[in-house]
Amino acid sequence: MSMAKPPQQKAKLPKSEIKAGFNRETVDLSIDQIVLLKVVAPAARKSPKYHQILASIREVGIIEPPVVSRVRGKYALLDGHLRLEALKELGETEVTCLVSTDDEAFTYNKHINRLSTVMEHKMILRAIERGVPEAKIAAALNIEIRSIVTKRDLLNGICHEAAELLKDKIIPIATFPILKRMKSFRQIEAATLMNDANTYSRTYARMLLAATPKDQLVDPENPKKIRGLDEDQMARMESEMESLQREYRLIEENYGKDVLNLTLTKGYLGSLLGNAKVVRYLVQNHSDILAQFQKIADITSLAKEATA
Repeated sequence: MSMAKPPQQKAKLPKSEIKAGFNRETVDLSIDQIVLLKVVAPAARKSPKYHQILASIREVGIIEPPVVSRVRGKYALLDGHLRLEALKELGETEVTCLVSTDDEAFTYNKHINRLSTVMEHKMILRAIERGVPEAKIAAALNIEIRSIVTKRDLLNGICHEAAELLKDKIIPIATFPILKRMKSFRQIEAATLMNDANTYSRTYARMLLAATPKDQLVDPENPKKIRGLDEDQMARMESEMESLQREYRLIEENYGKDVLNLTLTKGYLGSLLGNAKVVRYLVQNHSDILAQFQKIADITSLAKEATA
């Protein structure tokens, strides 16, 4: 009768302290006692970004506190120069700040991803659902109410799968009405092609629309009018796009198999070129083949080579 082995204890990870980037408590400071590390140029005060910050603070106050660092008993401003200028323009004398434990003078916002077009739509939609008036949202973002309405209705007529493909992309608003003219499965194809090409412009969307067969349009009877293209040219584009998509699907199906074969070939050639007799023979009789073998054996990234 064998005795059951006691359960093995998981190895404990060594304790280590993670240094916080900011103090837990904010600090209320007089704007006059904050030392600026750069001067805000007059042109910056005329920029759309500055006026948007100004409007946002006027409507809802400071959302993201400026970041300061203690330097020899003073507070140096690391991030938030435009916010501070806006507060001064609005007549404010104090501001709540985050205190950084680091004195690196770089802009923290450079490390934050821009809000995608679809996510901005969802943010506006959520605010409206919670009872925030559209006029107040428009005032906070310093844009017209009709722009809020356009962003609110952004995904009306866009299928869920296409929206998911585009949810983290920065896309011009004008691209979406073009996608809405396509049926759902064509929207998915168009979104996939946009992602593959990393191109989301209105012009590219119009080209995809021009290459879309009539039976894949929401309103087939509504003729596609693309400036600079007649019906014959659009018909050729449809045919070429269909051929291109067939080739793309074929490449997609064979891609995994091709990479596996290339990996095995690379490994075999690496061991072959490690044999001095083989290399000597190739040098003497087939130097051109040896050069190609060495090029394949020296590949460092199969994915890079496959897409080159």
